[in-house]
Amino acid sequence: MDTLLTAEVAANSPRFRRRSSTFVDAIHDLPEKEEMAPAQLYSTESGRLFHSGRIVIVTVGLPARGKTHISVAVARYLRWLGVKTHVFHLGDYRRATLGPGKDVPDDYFFVNASPSSVLLRNKILKKCREDIYNFLEHENGQVAIYDAVNAIAAGRRSLAREFAKHGIQTLFIESQCNNERIIEENVRSVKISSPDYIGWSEADAVKDYLTRIASRIPHFETMEEMELHWIKLINAGERVLVNKCAFGYLSQRIVFYLLNLHIKSRRTYFARAGTTTTEDSYKADASLSPEGEDYAQKMGETLIQHREAERQALIDRGGPNDALKSLTIWTSTRRRTIETSHYLASKGYRVRQRSQMSQMNPGVCERLSEKRIREKYPEEVAKHEQDPYHHRYPRAESYHDLAVRLEPIILELERENNDLLIIAHESVLRVLYGYLMACNAQDIPKLDFPRNEIIEIIPASYNNSAKRIHIPDLPEQLIPGSPEDISIPVPPSNMPSGTQSGAISPFTGIGTPKMQGTPRLTPMHTPTPSIHVAPNVALDSLGITNTAPLPVGAGATATSVPSDLVERVSERVERPAKGPGGGPGTAYSGGGPPGHEAGTPPPQPLRIMETNVDPNS
Repeated sequence: MDTLLTAEVAANSPRFRRRSSTFVDAIHDLPEKEEMAPAQLYSTESGRLFHSGRIVIVTVGLPARGKTHISVAVARYLRWLGVKTHVFHLGDYRRATLGPGKDVPDDYFFVNASPSSVLLRNKILKKCREDIYNFLEHENGQVAIYDAVNAIAAGRRSLAREFAKHGIQTLFIESQCNNERIIEENVRSVKISSPDYIGWSEADAVKDYLTRIASRIPHFETMEEMELHWIKLINAGERVLVNKCAFGYLSQRIVFYLLNLHIKSRRTYFARAGTTTTEDSYKADASLSPEGEDYAQKMGETLIQHREAERQALIDRGGPNDALKSLTIWTSTRRRTIETSHYLASKGYRVRQRSQMSQMNPGVCERLSEKRIREKYPEEVAKHEQDPYHHRYPRAESYHDLAVRLEPIILELERENNDLLIIAHESVLRVLYGYLMACNAQDIPKLDFPRNEIIEIIPASYNNSAKRIHIPDLPEQLIPGSPEDISIPVPPSNMPSGTQSGAISPFTGIGTPKMQGTPRLTPMHTPTPSIHVAPNVALDSLGITNTAPLPVGAGATATSVPSDLVERVSERVERPAKGPGGGPGTAYSGGGPPGHEAGTPPPQPLRIMETNVDPNS
């Protein structure tokens, strides 16, 4: 380590940052322990995948051409697949070396800088490269991304030779852009996201950044070195040139991803589907209820008003007076998500259906209560509590299965140029949010997306940010989770109140009850279950056969029936509660029977009641 760097500076460097919550993009975090990534298919002792060695990706390009955006996007995708990847932004090392509140010398970014500025640059560069070597050599890293300008061909050749001495392949990615509109968008994005401009006015930040660009334009040399491995992206992916990149499966996977990537600014919105008329089965494909149709309209109106307000705010800050970016809507192929988009479709917005965006399949746990799941599959419940992300119930899907199924959606999401609204089941929203915000696998099953909010993901060059948009005037019964939801994970029934594992929301306080020590939701209080047999209804429709005729009376009376029949009827009438879970179980995270809040008494034993029963049935 450079002895001129103090321990305090090193401790404040980006290599030591840690994520504090799931509403902060964790793409720059270093995991504290080895764990499987959300879409990782297998693991190895060395930690390296796809039979590929170590690779350094080196960005090339002038400022505001999208190098940092590309670096972060590639890291996000590779880490999602399980490839141990880290981004090394040279600008982060510059800020860490100078310390807070200190600016670089005036000639720091110029090629013909003063000797003191050159010495400072070399010191920063040395520390960055030492960290790259340490990550690849001693931390089982596989891909290191070196984000810097790298403007001179001779310097790039020297860099490739230096890494080759350590058995490391070098892949250069150049972002070339002569479209002034894209450059201006990137400059404004940098003002929002770059630590360089905290506390600056937007006009001053844009002016300073353009000065940096002007200082490098006379000295920049585009990639033409035929002996090196490089990819050149021209005007945000309008053209892509590839030179000698077939040195392994992983390199070709990176090329494939870059063919789907662009650096244009666009926003992604997540919204839940409305409630339906029939809500007790995964297999049912029911239409929206009147309440669901009202939700769809209010959700659409809220989104339209929010986008217009954002446009006006940009104009007020001195931005261009342009029309709103087009909005595309994605839904699954289930009727409820399609009908939730009808209001926006009537306004002229384009709707596309994606079969991969269907919710998780609950398998044998469909329509079973938490109690029945625990009784029938105690071993599966125990496995699920150990690893709610990777475990699957018999004939069901896990979150990992869903993440693998959604990979084509992720690639198309990166390719989409328009603003995007995704209307889907909460389990799908959890996985897509986990990708965009670099959540780890254990966080994803615990994310909450209440129906009275739209989640907005705002991409920027350095990291993504998220915000919530409140949908006003919704009835309270619509705010709990999806009717199709069945809570995963299911906590132990004997877990004491206050010690249960809570849910992690993308934002503080979203979808969680206000009582302390209570995890996510008990959305609806289910009364003590009982069966009321209507007149002229055969009992065999309830699964009761070979029994003596029940006595007829003017009122309802308790009838004694064999215990096995009570069990069969009980299984028929138990219904999952409504809540924000995403798979087998009930929409309940407390420690008692489904539909009851933690600490309340359990329901009384099932009693079969009859009223005016036909003795001939």
